[in-house]
Amino acid sequence: MPLPFTEPYSTPADPTGPKARVYAMLDTDGDGVASRHDYFVRIERAQRATGRGDDDPLVAAARATGERAWAAMDANGDGVMTYQEYVDWVDADKFDNVCQYALGALFDLADDDQDGALDRAQFTLLRRALGNRADNADAAFDALDGDGDGRVGRQEYLAAIRAYVTGDGSPMGDALY
Repeated sequence: MPLPFTEPYSTPADPTGPKARVYAMLDTDGDGVASRHDYFVRIERAQRATGRGDDDPLVAAARATGERAWAAMDANGDGVMTYQEYVDWVDADKFDNVCQYALGALFDLADDDQDGALDRAQFTLLRRALGNRADNADAAFDALDGDGDGRVGRQEYLAAIRAYVTGDGSPMGDALY
Protein backbone atom coordinates (compact mmCIF):
# COMPACT_ATOMS: atom_id res chain seq x y z
CA MET A 1 0.00 0.00 0.00
CA PRO A 2 1.69 3.28 -1.03
CA LEU A 3 1.99 5.96 1.59
CA PRO A 4 0.64 9.45 0.86
CA PHE A 5 3.88 11.46 0.65
CA THR A 6 3.71 14.52 -1.58
CA GLU A 7 6.21 17.14 -2.68
CA PRO A 8 7.96 19.02 -1.23
CA TYR A 9 8.08 16.38 1.45
CA SER A 10 10.59 13.59 1.10
CA THR A 11 9.43 10.13 0.17
CA PRO A 12 10.73 7.14 2.12
CA ALA A 13 13.14 4.92 0.23
CA ASP A 14 11.28 1.92 1.64
CA PRO A 15 7.59 2.82 2.15
CA THR A 16 7.04 -0.49 3.96
CA GLY A 17 9.92 0.00 6.41
CA PRO A 18 9.35 0.61 10.11
CA LYS A 19 10.02 4.35 10.09
CA ALA A 20 7.79 4.92 7.07
CA ARG A 21 4.99 2.92 8.69
CA VAL A 22 5.26 4.79 11.99
CA TYR A 23 5.37 8.11 10.17
CA ALA A 24 2.29 7.22 8.11
CA MET A 25 0.47 6.43 11.36
CA LEU A 26 1.51 9.82 12.78
CA ASP A 27 0.17 11.54 9.63
CA THR A 28 -3.44 10.90 10.61
CA ASP A 29 -4.97 12.93 7.79
CA GLY A 30 -2.74 11.35 5.13
CA ASP A 31 -1.53 14.60 3.60
CA GLY A 32 2.13 13.57 3.61
CA VAL A 33 3.21 15.53 6.66
CA ALA A 34 2.70 14.90 10.37
CA SER A 35 1.31 18.06 11.95
CA ARG A 36 0.75 19.00 15.55
CA HIS A 37 -2.95 18.38 14.96
CA ASP A 38 -2.20 14.91 13.59
CA TYR A 39 -0.14 14.08 16.64
CA PHE A 40 -2.71 15.24 19.20
CA VAL A 41 -5.73 13.77 17.45
CA ARG A 42 -4.32 10.37 18.41
CA ILE A 43 -4.53 11.34 22.10
CA GLU A 44 -8.08 12.63 21.60
CA ARG A 45 -9.11 9.37 19.90
CA ALA A 46 -7.62 7.31 22.74
CA GLN A 47 -9.43 9.49 25.26
CA ARG A 48 -12.76 9.06 23.46
CA ALA A 49 -12.25 5.33 22.93
CA THR A 50 -11.61 4.80 26.63
CA GLY A 51 -14.46 7.07 27.73
CA ARG A 52 -12.22 9.23 29.89
CA GLY A 53 -13.12 12.84 30.62
CA ASP A 54 -10.97 15.91 30.15
CA ASP A 55 -10.34 16.08 33.90
CA ASP A 56 -9.03 12.50 34.12
CA PRO A 57 -5.43 12.50 35.43
CA LEU A 58 -4.43 9.91 32.83
CA VAL A 59 -5.70 12.18 30.03
CA ALA A 60 -3.73 15.07 31.54
CA ALA A 61 -0.63 12.86 31.67
CA ALA A 62 -1.09 11.78 28.04
CA ARG A 63 -1.43 15.40 26.96
CA ALA A 64 1.60 16.51 28.99
CA THR A 65 3.85 13.76 27.67
CA GLY A 66 2.44 14.41 24.20
CA GLU A 67 3.41 18.08 24.49
CA ARG A 68 6.96 17.12 25.46
CA ALA A 69 7.21 14.58 22.65
CA TRP A 70 5.85 16.97 20.03
CA ALA A 71 8.20 19.77 21.17
CA ALA A 72 11.13 17.39 20.74
CA MET A 73 9.98 16.13 17.33
CA ASP A 74 9.13 19.58 15.97
CA ALA A 75 12.47 21.09 16.93
CA ASN A 76 12.13 24.04 14.54
CA GLY A 77 8.68 24.86 15.92
CA ASP A 78 6.93 25.15 12.56
CA GLY A 79 4.03 22.88 13.58
CA VAL A 80 4.92 20.07 11.17
CA MET A 81 7.36 17.22 11.04
CA THR A 82 8.29 16.00 7.57
CA TYR A 83 9.27 12.42 6.96
CA GLN A 84 12.92 13.41 6.64
CA GLU A 85 12.77 15.35 9.92
CA TYR A 86 11.30 12.26 11.58
CA VAL A 87 13.97 9.94 10.14
CA ASP A 88 16.72 12.36 11.18
CA TRP A 89 15.24 12.63 14.67
CA VAL A 90 14.12 9.15 15.73
CA ASP A 91 16.61 6.73 17.26
CA ALA A 92 16.98 4.59 20.38
CA ASP A 93 17.94 7.57 22.55
CA LYS A 94 14.89 9.56 21.46
CA PHE A 95 12.68 6.56 22.07
CA ASP A 96 14.13 6.03 25.55
CA ASN A 97 13.97 9.69 26.56
CA VAL A 98 10.87 10.94 24.76
CA CYS A 99 8.67 8.45 22.92
CA GLN A 100 8.36 5.76 25.56
CA TYR A 101 6.76 8.23 27.97
CA ALA A 102 4.19 9.44 25.44
CA LEU A 103 3.39 5.89 24.32
CA GLY A 104 3.31 4.68 27.90
CA ALA A 105 0.78 7.37 28.81
CA LEU A 106 -1.43 6.21 25.94
CA PHE A 107 -1.06 2.61 27.11
CA ASP A 108 -2.18 3.74 30.57
CA LEU A 109 -5.36 5.27 29.11
CA ALA A 110 -6.36 1.87 27.74
CA ASP A 111 -5.39 -0.02 30.92
CA ASP A 112 -8.85 0.21 32.54
CA ASP A 113 -7.90 -1.47 35.81
CA GLN A 114 -4.40 0.08 35.93
CA ASP A 115 -2.75 -3.29 36.47
CA GLY A 116 0.05 -2.60 33.98
CA ALA A 117 -1.27 -4.94 31.29
CA LEU A 118 -3.80 -4.91 28.48
CA ASP A 119 -6.11 -7.75 27.60
CA ARG A 120 -6.95 -8.38 23.94
CA ALA A 121 -9.93 -6.00 23.92
CA GLN A 122 -7.98 -3.16 25.57
CA PHE A 123 -5.03 -3.72 23.22
CA THR A 124 -7.27 -3.66 20.15
CA LEU A 125 -9.04 -0.53 21.37
CA LEU A 126 -5.69 1.24 21.80
CA ARG A 127 -4.40 0.12 18.41
CA ARG A 128 -7.47 1.44 16.64
CA ALA A 129 -7.36 4.74 18.52
CA LEU A 130 -3.72 5.22 17.54
CA GLY A 131 -4.38 4.51 13.88
CA ASN A 132 -2.82 1.06 13.66
CA ARG A 133 -4.18 -1.39 11.15
CA ALA A 134 -7.30 -3.05 12.50
CA ASP A 135 -6.96 -6.24 10.47
CA ASN A 136 -3.92 -7.49 12.34
CA ALA A 137 -4.73 -6.68 15.95
CA ASP A 138 -4.98 -10.35 16.89
CA ALA A 139 -1.62 -11.17 15.28
CA ALA A 140 0.00 -8.21 17.03
CA PHE A 141 -1.47 -9.21 20.38
CA ASP A 142 -0.40 -12.83 19.99
CA ALA A 143 3.12 -11.76 19.05
CA LEU A 144 3.41 -9.71 22.23
CA ASP A 145 1.70 -12.16 24.54
CA GLY A 146 4.81 -14.30 24.74
CA ASP A 147 3.75 -16.28 27.79
CA GLY A 148 0.21 -16.85 26.50
CA ASP A 149 -1.52 -15.44 29.58
CA GLY A 150 -3.91 -13.30 27.53
CA ARG A 151 -2.25 -10.05 28.59
CA VAL A 152 0.38 -7.69 27.20
CA GLY A 153 2.41 -5.87 29.80
CA ARG A 154 3.40 -2.22 29.51
CA GLN A 155 7.10 -2.99 29.28
CA GLU A 156 6.56 -5.70 26.64
CA TYR A 157 4.52 -3.25 24.60
CA LEU A 158 7.07 -0.44 24.80
CA ALA A 159 10.02 -2.76 24.17
CA ALA A 160 8.36 -4.15 21.03
CA ILE A 161 7.72 -0.67 19.63
CA ARG A 162 11.28 0.41 20.47
CA ALA A 163 12.70 -2.64 18.72
CA TYR A 164 10.52 -2.03 15.69
CA VAL A 165 11.40 1.66 15.34
CA THR A 166 15.12 1.16 15.94
CA GLY A 167 15.41 -1.92 13.72
CA ASP A 168 16.37 -4.27 16.52
CA GLY A 169 13.97 -7.05 15.49
CA SER A 170 10.61 -6.55 17.15
CA PRO A 171 8.72 -9.69 18.11
CA MET A 172 5.75 -8.21 16.30
CA GLY A 173 7.44 -7.19 13.04
CA ASP A 174 4.83 -6.25 10.47
CA ALA A 175 2.01 -7.02 12.88
CA LEU A 176 2.91 -3.96 14.94
CA TYR A 177 1.47 -1.57 12.39
